[in-house]
Amino acid sequence: MIFTSSVYAIFLAVVVTAYWALRQRQAQNLFLLAASYVFYGWVTPWFCLIIAAATVTAYGCCRGMAAFPDQKKRFLLISLCVNLGLLALFKYFNFFIESAQLMLGALGLSVQPAVLRLALPAGISFYTFQLVGCAVDTYRGQTPVRKNFIDFALFTSFFPLLLSGPIERANSLLPQIEQDRRWAWNIFNTAWPLLLGGLFKKLVIADSLAFYADKIFMLENPGPLLLLVGTFAFSIQIYADFSGYTDMVRGSARLLGFELTQNFNFPYFAISPSDFWRRWHISLSTWIRDYIYIPLGGSRQKSQLRHAAALLLTMSICGLWHGAAWTFVLWGLYHGLASFVYATLGFGGRWRPAGKLGTAAAWLLMFAVIQFGWLIFRAPSASWLAAALWTPAPVTADMHIAAAVIAVHCAFHLLPLGLLALAEKKFPPLLRSPVYALLLLLTVLLRSEAGQDFIYFQF
Repeated sequence: MIFTSSVYAIFLAVVVTAYWALRQRQAQNLFLLAASYVFYGWVTPWFCLIIAAATVTAYGCCRGMAAFPDQKKRFLLISLCVNLGLLALFKYFNFFIESAQLMLGALGLSVQPAVLRLALPAGISFYTFQLVGCAVDTYRGQTPVRKNFIDFALFTSFFPLLLSGPIERANSLLPQIEQDRRWAWNIFNTAWPLLLGGLFKKLVIADSLAFYADKIFMLENPGPLLLLVGTFAFSIQIYADFSGYTDMVRGSARLLGFELTQNFNFPYFAISPSDFWRRWHISLSTWIRDYIYIPLGGSRQKSQLRHAAALLLTMSICGLWHGAAWTFVLWGLYHGLASFVYATLGFGGRWRPAGKLGTAAAWLLMFAVIQFGWLIFRAPSASWLAAALWTPAPVTADMHIAAAVIAVHCAFHLLPLGLLALAEKKFPPLLRSPVYALLLLLTVLLRSEAGQDFIYFQF
């Protein structure tokens, strides 16, 4: 973790105060850039060299596309190779080497390949995709080339979103960086509910349920009942953890006069895989759609086989983006297969079932699909998952009691989460204040003592 929550709160307060004391936009941007590098390099200073190299490469190649239009493709390839190469080196080199070693071992060949002992730079998956998207949009002529390097560097390293997104598009964030910003009390009034709601989701819900999920998934063979309840606990944990993080990021950015992408839209209300990916980690799912799935042909493929191949390849990349492990690849392939099955049956795209009964049935089925996906995602390894599914431990009376206790605890944490969602969606601003006051009280009283890093920091 870069900062503890208390240190981050102090850092944010100091930055916001000093930032608004500056009146000139370029001074504000330069200060934010310096603050972002201090934030990023606080624990591991050499991380700053990696993000600086990625930024300089992308900036130079975008400028090169403008200066030499006949060489646009060459500059795009350079930018992609450097940025994706850095990501592959730090995140996937050892994974692919070890996987190749296992495959050769299965063929009877014993090799001892070199393994790099490199720390994974925080947030590299997020800012790499952000820079790749900017380079591709510049190549397509969808994003004007920027001359101001400070503005471009701030686009890459803006500290609120640096560690775990959202993955912002150049056409959304850069214009905000380039425009004048003035303090208004409405900025604070709209920022603090996001910060408070995100803090509650993380400290009270996610960290509390992490205890149960971690304990269950550490068991050698938890059995089907505990596995079911542990998966349900993790599904709530990861949603509260990541959406809570995103709320705090958006609140922090809003205190500085920036509006970031909404990353979640009630994902567990989804009725189909395509509906789920329009609601879950929206900035990543739209990035995957625009820069991988559509260029592969998307749903316009002439044959079902090619459409299936495009979906499976797209979602396997999405899974691998989350981490260098086969469980993530399997999770991506699983979602790709589910998307293909739904689309083949005519339940893809913007499909909606008829009537309340049909909607309830579609929701229940999709919720089960999502839960099984989280089981794959959270499994410690592919071999552990196979053993848990194919040779489950027998169910005992103790398991029934433990499962019931955990299920009740999960349901208890769903109540304030539902109240927060209802307040955000239905309540007028005046009636939201008592809800947030209650959340503040509950955060103080119920916060988990075993604080944990945000789940998506590891990606």
